[in-house]
Amino acid sequence: MTRFKSLMVVTLAALLAFSSVPARAQEHPQERKALTVDAIYGPLMGRLFKDYPSGLRWLPKSDRFSFIKRNGKNGTAVLVVENARNGKQKTILSSKELTYITDAKDTLRIPLSSYRWLPDESGLLFTFEGDIWLYSLKQKHLRRLTRTEAPEEEIQIAPNSRLISFVRNNDLYVLNLQSGLETRLTTDGSETILNGKLDWVYQEELVGRGIFRGHWWSPDSRHIAYLQFDESNVPQYPLVDWMPYHPTVEMMHYPKAGDPNPVVKLGVVSVESPKTIWMDTGDNPDVYIPRVYWLPNSKQVAFMRLDRLQQHLEFFFADISTGNARKVLEEKDPYFINVGDFVYFFKKKNQFIWGSETTGYRHLYIYDYQGKLVKQLTHGEWLVDAFLGVDRSEKWVYFTATEKSIVERHLYRVKTNGSGFKRLSRQEGTHSIRLSPSGSYYIDNYSNLLTPYLLTVHKTNGKKLRELARCRVDLAKEFNIRLPEIFTFKGETTGLTYYASMIKPPHFNPRKKYPVLIYVYGGPHAQVIRNAFGYTRYLWHLMMAQKGFIVFSMDNRGSWGRGHDWEKQVYRQLGKLELMDQLEGVAYLKKQPYVDANRIGIWGWSYGGYMTLYALTHADVFRTGVSVAPVTDWRDYDTIYTERYMGLPQENEEGYRNSSPVFFADSLKGMLYLIHGTGDDNVHFQNSVQMADALIDAGKMFHFMMYPQQKHGIAARADRIHLFKLITHFLEEHLKGEEKSEAAEHPHHQKM
Repeated sequence: MTRFKSLMVVTLAALLAFSSVPARAQEHPQERKALTVDAIYGPLMGRLFKDYPSGLRWLPKSDRFSFIKRNGKNGTAVLVVENARNGKQKTILSSKELTYITDAKDTLRIPLSSYRWLPDESGLLFTFEGDIWLYSLKQKHLRRLTRTEAPEEEIQIAPNSRLISFVRNNDLYVLNLQSGLETRLTTDGSETILNGKLDWVYQEELVGRGIFRGHWWSPDSRHIAYLQFDESNVPQYPLVDWMPYHPTVEMMHYPKAGDPNPVVKLGVVSVESPKTIWMDTGDNPDVYIPRVYWLPNSKQVAFMRLDRLQQHLEFFFADISTGNARKVLEEKDPYFINVGDFVYFFKKKNQFIWGSETTGYRHLYIYDYQGKLVKQLTHGEWLVDAFLGVDRSEKWVYFTATEKSIVERHLYRVKTNGSGFKRLSRQEGTHSIRLSPSGSYYIDNYSNLLTPYLLTVHKTNGKKLRELARCRVDLAKEFNIRLPEIFTFKGETTGLTYYASMIKPPHFNPRKKYPVLIYVYGGPHAQVIRNAFGYTRYLWHLMMAQKGFIVFSMDNRGSWGRGHDWEKQVYRQLGKLELMDQLEGVAYLKKQPYVDANRIGIWGWSYGGYMTLYALTHADVFRTGVSVAPVTDWRDYDTIYTERYMGLPQENEEGYRNSSPVFFADSLKGMLYLIHGTGDDNVHFQNSVQMADALIDAGKMFHFMMYPQQKHGIAARADRIHLFKLITHFLEEHLKGEEKSEAAEHPHHQKM
């Protein structure tokens, strides 16, 4: 579920408590507009992000950044480069220049969208219709590099800017940009052997920020380290497309909990003489290799080895000429280890930065090449959220963290000797940082509840140089909304303190009683309560508050942001403690005089869909529930995610059964709407089919909706609009409306 979390975990936290909302947001609410599903999933997001610079990225070797400007009138676009120091801009490329005349005299127009800089900044790499294209800035010429039926995948650029690598038909290739000569580096690629390309489960559950790839260039551009996946023993799952007259089936390798995983090897191949040297990763093939790095000398690769239960992490250095590997570091945890992206090798000394949760919170450390601790850089009961990099002088380390507040993210720096720790960002909210390669400048993408985005350029001492872009739509002024209140409360039974958020109707009257809609995610390594802009689902929650609902959310045990001890408690018993905590939230709600205790509903997506089903089958306090794309049986989900939190099903049979709602269908309470996309390659449609069958056998009435061909995000615009209109109507009828008996429900909605 990892990749989808950024989409599913809706940030409901507020910038300020409601009492601090600007006065204009409270004046004359009848004069402001109502939000609608059509607007939220249509023109509104376009208006909100109209001025956001797309394709924003730093140039590789200079303190300049580039972005795309679009002309909405004529549909053209230009690529602009801006100097971070003085703000001077230069247009270097127009979409009109990205044209190519084929041998048949047809004109191909390459879209100016996704692009990558060559490391020497001499040109730009594009992909279009599966092929690779190079635009030379000096010659102002577009050149086609490949022309094949099979697409080129996982394209990487060598540090010397003269070579590129890619995967075609599951083999690794290298191409010389000057001569156009193509060299095949591996020859055994097949449907089950993947060279230099990640398999599905690694892509979904193990890749980290910026390393979504299966091969890596050496710093001297002479070798490529790559992972080879052998999926021969991995079971396959059928994805059926029901739309053609004769339905088609696409088979995907998908290891479910307890199934054989792909066997992974780490090889290094020379681009001059394509012979692979295999690194010694140990005798046990049933392990993960989640991270690979080159040492600065280009003679060694470093890799992490993680056991299948994800409780033992080892860090090795391997000699690329022999494959011999030596262990440098290791960590063990009786629960699970969160693998992150917190490694940096210093260029001027034989030391590296390492991130670890051994204290209970993720912090940064410096080790030497023998594995000896040199310095702990950060300390405290807060966590380093993202490692951003080190400046060119290797004096300062930059990162974002929760030191100021669990519900915010701020930029910090500390010297490599451990001194000079300082918070650089000041505005309360969430700061997402793009650090320049030199570490001299950064771009701060800031958001809070009222601010979808505010982009500013800074020096890395924190000094703001200028504003780059901001959202021009004033949500509080234009729409009839009441901002969430963010607060904490203490559980009556557990005694724990929880972070929560509440959105009240714009015309809230404390003497009235309101229905409550609880939004839940609830899963590990995710956080709902955040002081950040929440995008479309957050806007939909504001819309539901306009319709007279109170919308409530909280973070239960297992959630991210409060350290490993808070997260690990759900181990081997998913659902149990999460629901216990959510019920503490229900108890808190029932004590509020404005809450109608008989009209409390719950909804969620992905893990939140699972939590909705678990809640409706393990509690009797929810009148309705909407479960979208849920796991219903943990044996149906993938190895890496599921076994991290549940162990192997062969060793935790009772835990798997107790955590899976499909076995408790006969205990369903409340009116359920079960929703799933038939093309979901993450949480398979099979989950909802099995749940529906169990509910039918139990004689339980429920509503069931499927979205043809849609994947886990049900992302097609028409489907999204239909989905949220469907949920809105269902909640207005069954949660907001007067209580009805089961016999009075609409039988035509139920599976017969």
